[in-house]
Amino acid sequence: MDKTNLKDKRDFRISVAPMMGWTDKHDRYFLRLISPNIWLYTVMITTGALIHGDAKSFLDFNEEEHPLALQLGGSNPEDLGICAKMAEEFNYDEVNLNCGCPSDRVQRGDFGACLMAQPKLVADGVDAMKQSCDIPVTVKTRIGIDEQDDYGFVRDFVGTVAEKGCGLFIIHARKAWLHGLSPKENRTVPPLKWDTVYQLKQDFPDLAIELNGGVQTIDHINEVAPHTDGVMIGREAYQNPYFLADIERMFYNNISPLTRHEVIDRLKPYIEQQIAGGVPLKDITRHILGLYQGIRGARHYRRVLSEQAYKEGKNSELLDLALSNIKL
Repeated sequence: MDKTNLKDKRDFRISVAPMMGWTDKHDRYFLRLISPNIWLYTVMITTGALIHGDAKSFLDFNEEEHPLALQLGGSNPEDLGICAKMAEEFNYDEVNLNCGCPSDRVQRGDFGACLMAQPKLVADGVDAMKQSCDIPVTVKTRIGIDEQDDYGFVRDFVGTVAEKGCGLFIIHARKAWLHGLSPKENRTVPPLKWDTVYQLKQDFPDLAIELNGGVQTIDHINEVAPHTDGVMIGREAYQNPYFLADIERMFYNNISPLTRHEVIDRLKPYIEQQIAGGVPLKDITRHILGLYQGIRGARHYRRVLSEQAYKEGKNSELLDLALSNIKL
């Protein structure tokens, strides 16, 4: 099978969104314990950081994280090609170009959501990436920017980029305001328009279209599934991570995902390994605070981890103390 043809590899793809400051390799290792099947993404890494910085420190990950995509931030086609090659050399399963982030820092670098106004440049970047590697090249974008929010704008953007061989578009179903809203506000203030994403799938039936934005429940996924090729889940996967176990049961026929306690047991050796390598315990436990959301004793669990994980000498035994009041 052609490795670049994502659509032929699955009927419906479910992924966890790249979230800056959240979905680092420790979080991804944890999420993989809950769900062996969903796609995971790195946080956005700029081409400049990879080309001029310590690429290995940015690109290293745990083998257990597969399938894993590297998300790039950048606009220079030559640089994007170089970094796509790096993604392949580090054994990523996909390389994704961010055309959706609206932060001021990203705009100053002339990439992210502002690239929607330059579809030919994005197409050239995708072309350079595809020429440099044999793994799938994908694009994550919005449905519009500022006043450029009519359907024709995003349709023409997708069509132009697709001509250079991008076969999968992850569409955040909100437009982005490049001025006047913070990145946080841009995730909630512009209205969700799932119908726009559905229309893209109708107009581009040969492309894989994945919907991002507002997906928080199994019912949401079931609602989207007939109209798209996949969903990308954001904050819900971080704040309520055991939601992914329901996805395993419902969409991957995994009738026996690990229990919450089993996840903790599997995580302990990883924690000890990371502590031995100099990683503070808090850098890992901050990602697992939501594991027992809605369970009796969860408040005690969160408090113990939040208040004590930063203290010197703490190790995986702290998790047993945190779990002492949990009643399943």
